[in-house]
Amino acid sequence: MPPVTVVDVFTHAGTGGNPCPVVSDARALDAEAMRGVARRYGHESGFALPADDPAHDLHLRFFVPNHEMEMCAHATIGVLWVLAREGRLPEGAVRIATGSGSVTGFVSPRGADAWSVAITQSVGRVRPLTDEQSAAVQAALGIGRDALAARPVHNAVTSRVKTLVPMRDAAALNALAPASDAVEAACTRIGSTGLYPYAVLDGPARLFEARQFPRASGYPEDAATGIAAAALAFGLLQDGLIEPDDRPIRILQGRAMGRLSEIRVRLGFVDGRPVGCLLEGDVALAESADRVTATDEGGRIAG
Repeated sequence: MPPVTVVDVFTHAGTGGNPCPVVSDARALDAEAMRGVARRYGHESGFALPADDPAHDLHLRFFVPNHEMEMCAHATIGVLWVLAREGRLPEGAVRIATGSGSVTGFVSPRGADAWSVAITQSVGRVRPLTDEQSAAVQAALGIGRDALAARPVHNAVTSRVKTLVPMRDAAALNALAPASDAVEAACTRIGSTGLYPYAVLDGPARLFEARQFPRASGYPEDAATGIAAAALAFGLLQDGLIEPDDRPIRILQGRAMGRLSEIRVRLGFVDGRPVGCLLEGDVALAESADRVTATDEGGRIAG
């Protein structure tokens, strides 16, 4: 049974981040064993496999305690960081196959046991919700219209659909305490995989704060959600909150969980038209990292 390395992804000032169990060689694991790792640790987990075709360098799978996911940005970054630490990455760009399509990773050393990691995401698609759908989101979050900023609630997607909810300020954002069943019902109704309320901290500095309440992952909140941050960047662009350039957008997340995290997004443009983005963030070994060492024949984690 291969070891599990636990890393914190999207750390802020060396702390916080979203914990991510990583199996850097998952050839010995079936799908149920992979989900067992996610259940054991209670976090989104990433699994590296050989590529199935010459167009890619590796194939990544992602699991939460309840199910497999097509794409997980922070787990992708975590896997790349672990592979770099183990000296197992090809030089240059890394071509990655995921359930939601191809992703390119960029890894560069920046000191002893430290690497910068960024991954691509496709151009975002953003659409405002109807008044009825927005009301369902407000009800799930337990808020009235006065808690929101004067901007639309959007569904936005680069890999998986997230619902962008503009909060009045950071205090209103961090006061949210929705019930998971209400979040799941609202997300199912509006075709979303998670609610992503956010607030503007410093518009000119392109600094924002957000929280992620997933639809049905097996836990109520994420400390850092890369694909939601990517979706938010395109929502901010559509709503005129950022200029159309490639300066970094910083999104803080996880404050209410005591795990303040930082996600950086850079939008890419060709002839003034957005064509995609880069997601980047810092990674560190988790202080509580431990190892899974055995699996039984049925695929359950036994170690």
